[in-house]
Amino acid sequence: MATRDVDDSPELRRLLEQEKEQLMAKQMVSKLTSVCWDKCITSTPGSKLSPGETACLSNCSRRFLDMSTILTKRFKMQ
Repeated sequence: MATRDVDDSPELRRLLEQEKEQLMAKQMVSKLTSVCWDKCITSTPGSKLSPGETACLSNCSRRFLDMSTILTKRFKMQ
């Protein structure tokens, strides 16, 4: 019976949901880094990124995050 009480605990469910959200955020950052780096850095980087590379990375990450927000909202509506 005690195990069932722990499984039904709102606090445990909240903690698990927070962990799930943190994992999703880490995965999104990893994916964003990979996609934008491959798209924007076309040669071996030097000690500094070029202005074009910096702008590309900024725009790519902004679009990626905007799309993730749109998809998240759409899935929550379903």
